[in-house]
This record gives sequence, C-alpha cells and structure tokens, in this order.
Amino acid sequence: MSDRLRVTLLAGGVGGAKLAEGFAALKTVSLTVIGNVADDDVFHGLWVSPDIDTMLYTLGGRINREQGWGVADEGRRALTVLQELGADTWMFLGDRDLGLHIYRTERLQKGDRPSLIVRDIAERFGIAAQILLPTDDRVQTRVRTGDGWLAFQEYFVRERCTPRVLELRYQGIGSAKPSPEAIAAIAAADLVVIAPSNPLVSIAPILGIDGITEAICATRAPVLAVSPLIAGQAIRGPASAMMDTLGLQPDVKGVAGIYAGIAGSLMIDHQDARHADAIRTLGLAPVCSDILMPDRAGKVRLASAILDLLPSQAEPGNP
Repeated sequence: MSDRLRVTLLAGGVGGAKLAEGFAALKTVSLTVIGNVADDDVFHGLWVSPDIDTMLYTLGGRINREQGWGVADEGRRALTVLQELGADTWMFLGDRDLGLHIYRTERLQKGDRPSLIVRDIAERFGIAAQILLPTDDRVQTRVRTGDGWLAFQEYFVRERCTPRVLELRYQGIGSAKPSPEAIAAIAAADLVVIAPSNPLVSIAPILGIDGITEAICATRAPVLAVSPLIAGQAIRGPASAMMDTLGLQPDVKGVAGIYAGIAGSLMIDHQDARHADAIRTLGLAPVCSDILMPDRAGKVRLASAILDLLPSQAEPGNP
C-alpha cells in the first residue's frame, strides 16, 4: 500500500489547475481532483468542458502557459473556416482542442459515462492524478444580468464578465446524483482541499450536488479552503465583483462565510492577516501564507505550505 498522502482537491478554473499542478509535483502526494462541470456547454455540435479540460491540459503538460488555458502551439484553422461560413466563433476552440471535444462527444453519443471518458483521456495524456467528475448528470451555471439570463460561457467569454451579475442558477443541480468515484475520493482522503477557485461558479456547483457537502462534513480528514481573494481582489476572474453584486462581502471574510460549516480552516494571504479574528469568529481557523502562484515554484510552494499544516493546524471536518 502506498504511504503517500491522499489529497482530494475540489477545483475549477485556472486557480484550481494551478494548485493541482503544485500538489502533482510533490512525490509525497497521491492527488485526486474533483472538477467543475457546470461551465460545460455545446459549441458547433460538440460538448465542451472548459474547467475539466484546463485541468487535463495542465496536468498533462499541454497547457498554454501564457493564457493559463487552452493548448500550447494551438492553431485556429477550423474556426477560420467556420467564420467564413458565417458561424458564431466568439468561443475560441483551437484545432488541437477540437480534437478532444470531438473525442468526448463521440463517446457521449455512444452512451459512455462522462466519468469514464475523463478517466480514459487522463490516462492517455499520461496524467498520474485522478481527475473525477462530481456528477455524471448535466449541471449548467446560468447568470442573470440586466438583459436576462445568459449561459455561463456567454457571460464569461462573449461578454467578458462585464454585465452586473444579479443572480446565479445551477440548472439541473436539484436532480444531479454524485458520482460514486467522487464520494469515495472524499471518504478515502487524508486531506480535503478547496482550491482558490471562484466559490460561486467553480466550487458551489460541486458542493451543491446532493451528497458532496455531506461527504465532506462526514470525513475525518482535515478540510482546508484556500481563498481566491487577496486584499479584496480576485487573483484572477470575476469572483470579487460577483460576490459584491450578489450581496456577499467581497473579501476573505465573505469567503469564510461561504465555507463556514464545510471547511475547518481557511488559508489567506499575509495581506489579509488583519481579518484573522473575523474568520475565527465564523468558525474557521485562519492560516496566513503567501497564496499567490505566479509560476511553478509558487504552485509547489503553496501546496507544500498546505501539507506543512498537517496534522496540527488544519482542523478536521466541520468545525
């Protein structure tokens, strides 16, 4: 039996992929990632899973490092043809990226479980970590703005996160069943970590699936969340602005409020140390560190800092 530490990471977006890369680089860790599927949608007849694919490309060494998403050495010949034919091409899908979407869509049309498709892709990409789906059912984030409801990618990519977010809805989440692999990974973990991903559109669609939060609260393993905000600003993406317009405090205290009752500890940046007492009042143990991950060294540093908390500082389960 392996004596490596079993880390289960809930993650979405670039921030989640960065921390996953940090953990994956540590020889003492056996990493399992439960990713976000609520960003998924259909483009040009193909099922596209942006957050899961970012994780696959990152851990598979194929990611475009400059962007943090997409494939390195990418082309756009297919999109150019679609553009010539009058198709709407605001969602960038590169030539290499399209290959993955074609493969996934063909498998789905044959009736294969989404979880098994991701498992097979990860194996063929040479990824040692397990990448799991929280559910095999369809869950999709919808964003209400002043002009009505938008699919998440319409808001995020086409509108560049500019409209004011008035409401979020996770379509299909009420009937979604958790994947047995995700529940098993939480139960078997030595440490559960919530990545510095957007808590509203990357993590909430995972935690909102029936059975996922219950499994986290039932585990005897320490549960630690990493703040996606530093000094009231999102490290990347619209998390801070979303929290503000939805009536949540757009800082680490707001993040603590979201994860209270789920995580035992919240890792915050040194710049937010003054909020430690407020976080403690909400029932989480505050842990200060350098949580910015500008490069590979930063990713490994943060993952190592989280492991250094064990077993004394990270608190198990529901505080």
